[in-house]
Amino acid sequence: MTSPSPAAVKAEDFRSETKPDWCPSCGNFGVLNAVEKACAALGLANKDVLCVSGIGCSSNLPGFLKAYGLHGIHGRALPLATGAKLANPALTVIAVGGDGDGYGIGMGHFIHAMRRNLNLTYLVMNNEIYGLTTGQASPTTMKGTMTKSTPEGCIENPINPIALALAAGASFVARAFCGDIAHMASLVTQAIEHKGFSLVDCLSPCVTFNKVNTYPWFRQRVYKLEDSGHDASNFSAAMTRAMESPGRFPIGVFYRSSGIRAYEDLDSTLSRGTTPAAAKLSLSGKASEAIKESFR
Repeated sequence: MTSPSPAAVKAEDFRSETKPDWCPSCGNFGVLNAVEKACAALGLANKDVLCVSGIGCSSNLPGFLKAYGLHGIHGRALPLATGAKLANPALTVIAVGGDGDGYGIGMGHFIHAMRRNLNLTYLVMNNEIYGLTTGQASPTTMKGTMTKSTPEGCIENPINPIALALAAGASFVARAFCGDIAHMASLVTQAIEHKGFSLVDCLSPCVTFNKVNTYPWFRQRVYKLEDSGHDASNFSAAMTRAMESPGRFPIGVFYRSSGIRAYEDLDSTLSRGTTPAAAKLSLSGKASEAIKESFR
């Protein structure tokens, strides 16, 4: 079966019959909408897309997308996505999750997936709070914020996902705001198109448990990198933008590199013309003897 042409694919073609159960106005609706639009813009076929998640409100997204989906365990979306991509590189693999899932328990996997530069797209719905467990401080909660777990104010410094991604070796790093779906859809489209590891940190307000980082709060502080003359090919400029003073949130593409080869292009086992998922598992007698001989 051939993939449909972009003109034949519509965003609603990726809309599952299962309706999202997020709180009304949750930023995650915007991310789902952006993913649907991006898949349609790229003319992808439902059968060629796999969405993998961990645990959390945002990690329910695969169930609301009409494509293959895998709802994994907490913090483990990227290892699962890695296995799927290496087994079948022809799949478009999109990993999704929240700031607690990806930047907390999944932090180790986050760093290693980026340094390997696997051809994956990772969308992190960053609401600066633990939403599913009803409002505790997360790794991105601003210092001083009062939550259920920090009633006197958070005393920890929040991590900087953009700076961390750049330092770890991601070859496409972007930030989106759920209050601007068209812009976010464009970023997700670019992320999927990019050959290598792509991070899109999505500012996704939690309307129920985070009364600080709201839509109006972000709208007063976000600005588009492309409107400010930013050069996304300049690593140093990207890091400078990532480290801007608190209270300013650049959105758009921080960094894009075409000079770093994807992991799949460097793995000799994936360059033999047959994907591992379609390969025969048995060896001929001659091949088996050759392997044995190589260890003598």
